[in-house]
Amino acid sequence: MFVVAGSNHPNHPVATQALHDYLRWRNANARHPDVLAAQRRERARVRSERQRRWGHTARAAA
Repeated sequence: MFVVAGSNHPNHPVATQALHDYLRWRNANARHPDVLAAQRRERARVRSERQRRWGHTARAAA
């Protein structure tokens, strides 16, 4: 996700290399607290997007 989202790679081999570089780094730093925090933030962002309804106002609490 971090490599693909917002990337502007000129071709597929360059994008593939960037993805492989990221995966190598990610596997080497899998337990790093910053990585775990970034994963939690990303999961929270995805969960909130699923519940967001574009163009609609939020419902009042029942």
